Amino acid sequence: MAKVCAICGRRPEYGKSVSHSGKHSIRVRLPNLQRVRIVQGGRRRRVLVCTRCLKAGKVVKA
Repeated sequence: MAKVCAICGRRPEYGKSVSHSGKHSIRVRLPNLQRVRIVQGGRRRRVLVCTRCLKAGKVVKA
């Protein structure tokens, strides 16, 4: 299962971590996804939803 929010489509962000010496290494920031049961289109589904959508009330829990 991909690390993507089913409601807003938030995905991992890629960038570089820079140490004190200036060395670059790749880092990944993952969204805080929770597996919840929601009602979508009159059906109950279990999907990954980010906590930002949960707090905003964009999801109707089953």
